[in-house]
Amino acid sequence: MAKQLNIGMIGYGFMGRAHSNGYNRVANFFPDLEFKPVLKAACARNAEATKTFADTWGYQSTETDWRKLVERRDIDAVDICVPNNLHKEISLACAAAGKMILCEKPLAMSVAEGEEMCQAVEKAKVANTVWYNYRRIPAVTFAKQLIDQGKLGRIFHYRANFLQDWTISADLPQGGNGLWRLDAAAAGSGVTGDLLAHCIDTAIWLNGGVTNVTAMTETFIKERTHTATGKVEKVSIDDACAFLCRFNNGSLGLFESTRYARGHKALYTFEINGEHASIKWDLHDLHRLQWFDHRDVGNLRGWRSIHITDGDHPYMGKWWVPGLQIGYEHSFVHQVADFCESLAKGTPCGPTFRDALETQKVCDAVLGSAKTGQWTNV
Repeated sequence: MAKQLNIGMIGYGFMGRAHSNGYNRVANFFPDLEFKPVLKAACARNAEATKTFADTWGYQSTETDWRKLVERRDIDAVDICVPNNLHKEISLACAAAGKMILCEKPLAMSVAEGEEMCQAVEKAKVANTVWYNYRRIPAVTFAKQLIDQGKLGRIFHYRANFLQDWTISADLPQGGNGLWRLDAAAAGSGVTGDLLAHCIDTAIWLNGGVTNVTAMTETFIKERTHTATGKVEKVSIDDACAFLCRFNNGSLGLFESTRYARGHKALYTFEINGEHASIKWDLHDLHRLQWFDHRDVGNLRGWRSIHITDGDHPYMGKWWVPGLQIGYEHSFVHQVADFCESLAKGTPCGPTFRDALETQKVCDAVLGSAKTGQWTNV
């Protein structure tokens, strides 16, 4: 009989739904897990909206004060799905209460905040993880396996981008429940913390740490009406960011993100070039990994498309028959499964807070470099 893992969810937006779906589906496809998530309570300030969310996803109860949820004895783990400026306060309270923590990315508003959060969870010895879910897409996990096996040889280049177009209109306000990502007070940064953080986490996981960066950012629309005040106020987040970097292994990195790339809703790609082989991946075609191996016979040498659906590919043995693909939402199911398995084994579930702090360090260095116009050490 599986042990219950009682989940308390704080927040009910896009990520709250994505995480809830993961908790609900994991036992169906990973039936041998020692721990089974139980949706115990959902929490947000709007009582009516929280009740609707809880009923839709199967939460047993609701709260409107996150502190009461954290204090509840029937809650084992708290899932933090709120704006970035609240991550630290809630995490510190959870650690003090001995609660496990699953926190949305980015970890914090700054490295200093993140370090305080790391020290709190490490002192309390509570299990923790950060929802950098793209690690758990089977094609990305398979790329990690190929790299770790030395299939690419020495790595020379890593490049990634994450492009969107949803903020181009000057009429779009900033702030509030739906648009807090445009408000620096709630988000800390723009595309750097929201989109590039995903790219950076994946890069560190696949290719190792980053030593230094040089970056530029731009805010294309300088003022927007703020939802809270109704007044036109300065926009302080970055609408676009591009940076170069060097990795610990000597390879070079090139990263770009923007919300002003007309025609792109969520174009996330990366490419890695090694001495023997190269890998490409595209979120729009997430079940495929593009592979080029120079060691192939010359007249057959070329890019091949590997369909990541076979049972010996990462995670895929838990799903359908070969040839039938899965999607974005399944990455959250995989992270829940990995978290539950880590609890059973008594091992960390990466990325932990400490792992995610490395991404925070790169983000802070990128924003610092953009201000000074100089190379900045991480």
